[in-house]
Formats: sequence, C-alpha cells, structure tokens
Amino acid sequence: MMTAVCESRINVIPMLDDKHKSSYIKGMNKLPLKTRTQILHMLCEGNSMRSISRMADVSINTVSKLLVDAGKACAAYHDDAVRGVTASRIQCDEIWSFTYAKQKNVKTAKAAPGGAGDTWTWTALDADSKLIISWLVGGRDSEYAMAFMDDLRDRLANRVQLTTDGHRAYLEAVEGAFGGDIDYAQIIKIYGSSPESAKGRYSPADCTGIRKNRVEGNPDVDHVSTSHVERQNLTMRMHMRRFTRLTNGFSKKFENHMHMVALYTVFYNFCKVHKTLRVTPAMEAGLCDTVQDFEWICGLIDARAPKPGRPKTYAKKIKALK
Repeated sequence: MMTAVCESRINVIPMLDDKHKSSYIKGMNKLPLKTRTQILHMLCEGNSMRSISRMADVSINTVSKLLVDAGKACAAYHDDAVRGVTASRIQCDEIWSFTYAKQKNVKTAKAAPGGAGDTWTWTALDADSKLIISWLVGGRDSEYAMAFMDDLRDRLANRVQLTTDGHRAYLEAVEGAFGGDIDYAQIIKIYGSSPESAKGRYSPADCTGIRKNRVEGNPDVDHVSTSHVERQNLTMRMHMRRFTRLTNGFSKKFENHMHMVALYTVFYNFCKVHKTLRVTPAMEAGLCDTVQDFEWICGLIDARAPKPGRPKTYAKKIKALK
C-alpha cells in the first residue's frame, strides 16, 4: 500500500510547476510564529501595511490575510470575554475616519466599493479601568446608535453613570436600551468662530466653553466628562495607521477597517499596559490576571483556523492517475 501511494505521488509531481510542487511536498505554507507576531505588533503600532510587508519581507497579501484572520479571532474573543463588566462611569464617543474616499468624493470615485465614504467608530470606555467595553464601526445615524447602546447594555453587570457628547442620536438610543435604569448626562461643547487664517486648512474652531445637561437619573455632575474616551481617540489614531489624517494609509475596504479595530481593541484591552494603571485595562477590570502578548493573539487565530487537509485539486489528480 505504501508503495502505491509513493508511486502515485512521484507520477503527480512532474505535472506541477515549481511553486505548486513545493507546496505539495511541504504542505500549505505557514508563516513562522515570530514573523506573525512581528506583523501583528507593527499593525498595532501604527505602521502601514506596505511598510510592514517590506520590513517583514512578506507579500502585502500575506499581511492582509493575517489581518483578516486576526480581526475575526479578536472580534469573537472580545464578544465572549468582555461580558458582565462591573463599572461606575462609562464615557462614549465616536471617532471619524473614511474608507476608500471621503464622503464628498465617493460619487466621482472610480469603482468605489460598498461602505466607501465616512466611517465612524463608536467606543464605550470605562473611565476607571480604561477598558473598551463596546465598539461599533459604521455610520453615525440613530440606527447605529441604538445598536451600539444595546450592545453596551448587554455587557454591563450593574447600573452605571453614562456620559456622551451632544449627538442627538444618543438620546433615543440610551432611552431604548436602558430605560430609566441609568444615570445619564450629555456634555455640550461650545465652539467659537473659526479664525480667518484657518480658512481652507484643517484647523478646528476653539472650544470656548461646555454645558452639562442631565438627561436621566441622578448623574454626579463632577464626573460628567468625556475626557478619557477622547484621549482614547488619540490613542486609536496613533496605533492604527488607517486612522491617521492626511496620509494615504486610509482603509480601502470597510471590512478590513473593522478587522483592524477588532485587533486593536483586544490588543489595547488585554496586551497594552496602561501607563497610569501599570496593568492592562482587562486586568484592572477583573477580566484576566495576566498581561497577554501577540503570541497569545496568534493562538486565538490558530484556534479558529480549519484543520489542514489535502488540497482538492491534488486529490483529484491523484485519483485520476490511479
């Protein structure tokens, strides 16, 4: 039986080119663990995908494929692990980016894919543990606001104080998700007129004041703030190249944008030691007791990967020769 199998392999190999011959003999190629952790680390430290492909000496398609696998694994892990969170103060905000082209240019863009245009990432942050409890990528309308708040509610274990900005979509979304079982306030920022010298340039107007509005329950006015989640917005822009303004590193596909946010969220919650806390946000929130690393993330990817098997095309050729 062994002889027959060996003879059939020998007969098949000459029919294949060098690339497929190597794959057939050695099995499906898989990057070494060290290279995969290096790529994931660079993705979470603000490198562009093409710069990563050059530094790691791999194809851009390899980097993209690893990002997709990591995004799916991290999204599934976050969905399962970040549950029953005990928190006191939650801050929510949305951060802007775009996919393929800015919204004003989508109509004239060539072959714009689905999801092109403005892309908003909603985040809910525990002000004490700095844990990203919930995130959502999509539009900025009421439908996304309701989905975001419903997800946040399902992850909390107790009544919390919630602070958002003055975005109107939050009002209906918070009421629909929490009803009266929340202490909710909005912080309204008052902006002055834009300086004349800033016309035609990226320069936002100065914030001249704030107003705190109680919406539901009895929120503590001293803790009505979005400062922590806005600082987290800066961290996101620094750690993900596709969020950096005025570059060509923006997302070309909406799905890849979501995968990167999923990877970053798990990295931030479970791997990155917060400078002030001196532990990871997940450790501070009681979700785990150790600092995780990128080898651990690779383990999440491998746990979801299908078991390797003989490629169907080769199996058919072997069968035909027997």
